[in-house]
Parts: sequence; C-alpha cells; structure tokens
Amino acid sequence: MGYESLEILRSYKTNKNDVVREFYLPILKESVLYKRAVGFFSSTALIELSKGISGLIKNGGKIKFIVSPLLSAEDIDAIQKGYDEKEIIKNSLLREFKEPQNTSEAERLNWLAYLIANGHLDIKVAFTPPNKATGMYHEKIGIIYDVYGNRVAFTGSMNETINAFHNNYESIQVFNSLTQEDYQRVVDIDNDFDSLWNGREDNIKVIEFPDVVKEKLVSYKNDTPNLNLDKIEIEDSLEIIIPKPGVPFVPVELHSYQKKAIDKWAKNGYCGIFDMATGTGKTYTGLGAAARLFKDKQKAAIIIVCPYQHLVEQWVEDIEKFNMKPTIGYSASKQTNWKKRLQDDIEDFKLGIINTFCFVTTNATFSSEFVQKQLNRLGKDTLLMIDEAHNFGSPNLALCLNPKIEYRLALSATLDRHGDPEGTAILYNYFGEKSIEYDLARAIAEDKLTPYYYYPVAVCLEDDEFEKYKNLSYEIAKECHKDKNGKIKVTNRGERKMLERSRVIAGARAKLPKLKELMEEYKDDTHILVYCGATRIERFEEDASERDDEGERQIVAVSKMLGNELKMKVTHFTSNESAREREYIKEAFDKADPYQAIIAIKCLDEGVNIPSIKTAFILASTTNPKEYIQRRGRVLRKSPQTGKHFAVIYDFITLASPIEDVNPYNSSYNCERTLAKRELIRMKEFGEISKNSRDADELMTLLKETYNITDSELEESFDGIEY
Repeated sequence: MGYESLEILRSYKTNKNDVVREFYLPILKESVLYKRAVGFFSSTALIELSKGISGLIKNGGKIKFIVSPLLSAEDIDAIQKGYDEKEIIKNSLLREFKEPQNTSEAERLNWLAYLIANGHLDIKVAFTPPNKATGMYHEKIGIIYDVYGNRVAFTGSMNETINAFHNNYESIQVFNSLTQEDYQRVVDIDNDFDSLWNGREDNIKVIEFPDVVKEKLVSYKNDTPNLNLDKIEIEDSLEIIIPKPGVPFVPVELHSYQKKAIDKWAKNGYCGIFDMATGTGKTYTGLGAAARLFKDKQKAAIIIVCPYQHLVEQWVEDIEKFNMKPTIGYSASKQTNWKKRLQDDIEDFKLGIINTFCFVTTNATFSSEFVQKQLNRLGKDTLLMIDEAHNFGSPNLALCLNPKIEYRLALSATLDRHGDPEGTAILYNYFGEKSIEYDLARAIAEDKLTPYYYYPVAVCLEDDEFEKYKNLSYEIAKECHKDKNGKIKVTNRGERKMLERSRVIAGARAKLPKLKELMEEYKDDTHILVYCGATRIERFEEDASERDDEGERQIVAVSKMLGNELKMKVTHFTSNESAREREYIKEAFDKADPYQAIIAIKCLDEGVNIPSIKTAFILASTTNPKEYIQRRGRVLRKSPQTGKHFAVIYDFITLASPIEDVNPYNSSYNCERTLAKRELIRMKEFGEISKNSRDADELMTLLKETYNITDSELEESFDGIEY
C-alpha cells in the first residue's frame, strides 16, 4: 500500500499528538528502510529505538542508526592528548550499557541482537573531535522509505526515548516526497544522512560500531524475537495508561521502595512522611502519591509547597510530566494572573465543575494572608504536600498547617529539627508517621546514589579567633536559662551570638592556605564544588582605622585564590544570581565549559540539583544535621552525563589548637573540648559509610582520646545550645 494510503501530518507535537501511534507505527508498518541519526547512545536508547519497527522487519527491511557517544571530560582530555580515540569511544559506549530491568527490556535487547546478527541493523558512531568548535554531535533526523521508493523525512527536538514520547514537550516536522513542495527538502535531508554515514561531513568523525560493543549487544540474543511486541507493548499499553488532560498519572515505572511508601501512606489515611535521602526520588514519590490519591478518590485538590522560587520551577517540570498543569503562585510567577486562577480553580472544584487541580507555591506565598484565606475554603478532598517540610516546624509556618485539610504528605531527608523538639513534635502530630525511611547508606547500597570518599581536613583557629570564640561562648552562656521543664532556652540575643560564633568557625583563616594546598592536585580537574560559609575572614591584627571592620567575604577570597593564583575557571553560585544565570551556570558546569569549579554558599542546602559535582571542598563547618546532610546529598547524586562513579568530599574540621598542644588543665580546655565534640559528630556521620572510613576513624580516635570524648556522647542528640 505504501505511504499514499496514510494521512501524514506536517508536524507532530507531544502535547497534541500520540507520536508513537499516529506517526511511527503506521509509517514503519509500510516501510523497508529506516535511517535515523539521534543523540546520546545507551542500551536503553536502543531499546526505545526498537519500538515501532516490527512492521519494517516483517517487510524484510533494513535499519541504519547513527548514534553519539557520551564522552566524559576525562575522555575528551585523553583524546586531546592523543590517546587512541577508537578505544576511548569503545569504552564510552560500553559504559552506557545497562542490564535489562524487566522481561520487556530483555526481549527488546534480544530483538536488537537478532537484527544485527541477521544483517537487518547497522550502527555507526558519530562524534566531533574535541579540538573542533562545533561541540558534540547532537543532530536528530530520520528518513523512511516505503516499498515504492517514496520517502518521509523528519527533523526536530525529539530523541527516541520514553521521556521524549510521553513526558517532554517535543515536536517533529515532517516532509513527504509525495508532495511537490516537500520533495527537494526530503532529498536534501536524505543526502545529508548519506554524507554523514559515509564520513563526508566536515568536523564530524564517523566510525564503525566497535566489534566489542556489537558483541556485547549480540550476547543478549536468545530466541527468535516476538514481532508482535509492538502491538502488545505500545498500542495496548498506551491505550490504557494515557489519561485525560489534567488528570494526574504516573508516567514512569516507580521503584519498589517508592511503591511501598505510597501504599503505606494510602493505608494510613493518605497521611504520612516520606523520609528519603537527598537524590532518592522524593519528588517522584510525592507526585506518585498524588496520582494514587486521585485514582482512589477520583477527586483531589493538590497543593504543593516548597521553600524557594527556583524549587517551584523545578517542581513544575516534574508536575507537568505527571500530566498536571499547575497554577504557579509566587511574587515573580510568569503566571501574572495566578491569584485569579487559584480562586477560579477552588470555586470550580467546590461546585464540582472540575474534580482536580494543582497549585504549587513557595513557603512565603503559602503563608500569605491571601493564599491562606483561599485555601481555608478547601478541606475535604485536599492534599497538602510540603517539600523540605522541616521548615514548617517553625512557629510562624506551623500556624499555616490547616487542620481542615484531609490528606497530608511531608517530604524531607531531615524532618527532625535540630535543637527544636517542640517544632519536630508539631510536624509528627500533623503529618503522622513515616511511610518510608530511605537513608543514605541504603541509597548507596542500592545504587541510587554514588559511593564517596571522605577526607576530614583538620585546621586550627588562630589565637585571636579562638579568643573571640571563647568570649562569644561566655556571652551565650549568660543568655541561656532553664524553663519550668528543665529545658535550656536561649534568648534572641543569645541566638545572634551563636550565629556570630558559628561564623568564626566557618571563616577560620587557616582554611584558605589549606584549601590552596589541596587544590594544587585538582587545579586541572573539573566538576569541583567549593562550599563557603556566609561569613567574612576577619583580620584582627590590622589597624582598625585601615581595615574593613567586617573583613573580606570568604567566597570572594576563595574566588581570588582559585581564579587568580591557581588560574582555574570558577564561578559563583549564590542567591545573587538570577534563575536564568543559575541555569546557564549549571549547564556550563556540567559540560566543564567554561567552568571547572562552582563556589557556592547557602543556596545549595535545599533543593538545587547539580549532579555532576564530583569533588567537594566543604569550608562551611556546621553542626546542624539538616545542613550538612543536605550538602552531602547534593554531592552524591548520580550523573549519567559525566559518568560519575564516585564522589570525593573534603570536610574542613575546625579545632581550637593543634592536638599535640592540648592541655586538660588549661582554663579553656572545656571550651576546646566542646568545639571538638561538635566537629566529631559530623565526622562520625560522614565517615562511617564512606568507602575509606578508616581515614576518618584515625582522626576521630585521636580526637576522642585527646579530649576524653566517649562514643555515647556522640550518639546523644545535640541541641546546639552547648557552650
């Protein structure tokens, strides 16, 4: 029959069209040759490429794929140094091979192996030499022939992946040789592919698919593949799972631990806490819970709250993947009419005109009088989902936990509030029990986060710094008192002094020369994070009339040292950069072009995802578990783009004096001991599940012996008021 019998549109968009069923399946069913150039290579990408081609194979057709290897910074550097590029490409392709996760994927790999073994499929690899300015090969074109020689060509943003088909907003433009106006364009695209296939394109190298990688793929060959798999897996399944617009649904297969968490949450009346380590999929688990609620109840107002504006935008990306179109509420929202949208959604929901809507907002906007007044109209059939929910243990935000709201979900890796048992109790009383505890050790063991090496780096306060530390500790002690229950309370002035003291530790002058010494080994490396404190490096010895009373900001001093003295390419990542600037920095950092290192402060503590970080230098000493657990979690996210297999963390441990000079009979001994204990608690947390735990144990043992600190003291809950 060929293409004459088909209705072929000029473009397909994933928000309007089912691209698989409307385009791929009917066209490939009538085809005998399929040429496709796509982006990144992986075994899962090949699995997705195999969907829709059963009809072509039944016709005795052939397939030509051009793929691109995912080269790491180390790969590129090796090619530039003249190492065997074919060997590097081979290793890169092998690195991206993943074992099939289910029987369907295994059958797909069996199919691809069958196609290669029987001469139906040929693959070549295209890449740009690292010394060229064109960047990576990332073209996306396709040409398909029917039995009569008619051709359909298409270009556009779409890779052939499950995300592209069902999650992302993607489009393709289609050109049909049967139409006069398209004929020449089809010929041109076809010629471009052939030119690339035959290695005639400038600044692009094309090599044969390495034999070792081909053998790896063929090793999955089992029996003759099921050529009806497309019908079973695509047509039937899509018909079932694609919901109506706006109806929440889960677009991916969740992990078993995520499903169990959702089940337990639902069993507990759709209330609970997801205590999950940073990087283990809290967001998807939370949205999966929202989809489950709607599936069970067929009615749900979904309210999602997170700390900052940039996190709202991160959430929006994922919310849309779950088939929801949220109203986005905060002061700088692109939806300038969000207040009216929220009012209308609530009114329509209460009247039964709609049975679901989603509102996502920041902590600040959520707690505003306007939003609270609007949400107070809801209650039944409403889900309140709060990300980084530990923040809502504070007195002001706790007032916004509306008891009328029926369904509740808290997301946090650190729900227990440091030094605030009352605030912690408020959270548990409101949200209920934990539906899952998925800690860091389990996440690493189950390959959800990268393993890491931990190196504590001991530095000492200088005499004037320690003198200030002692004086502040004395002032803090005067601001503490016991309440009627015997609990230590600290005044507002005392809290300010505690913050000032913590900045003395974070800004210790000895950290900079030690950082420079360590960084000499990494000055030619990439994907480095230096985490500074929101503090200044004070210079007490200077004449007061000639100096800035506040000293030089630590982040500025670090930038000067790395950028000017070590000639590294660095950039800041702080709250001062706009959302657009941050996105550019993240993308440039991922590619290591032009930035080798990010120098950051506070804004990485919650929510910001930069998984390509491989080596972290943490100058910002903290005793707050919420902060240091969040910081570690940022570093341990997996990064397929860079091929990160492990992370390295250098943690700057601040002591009052060199260990060999410690004297238990000094008047300042107790103050020194308290400081050492505070640092030991963090060292124990970081070191015990690292790949080199003995390195941390050695320093920990020495400090415990020097200051007579017992293991039981380190196990105790530290309330942060100790002075």
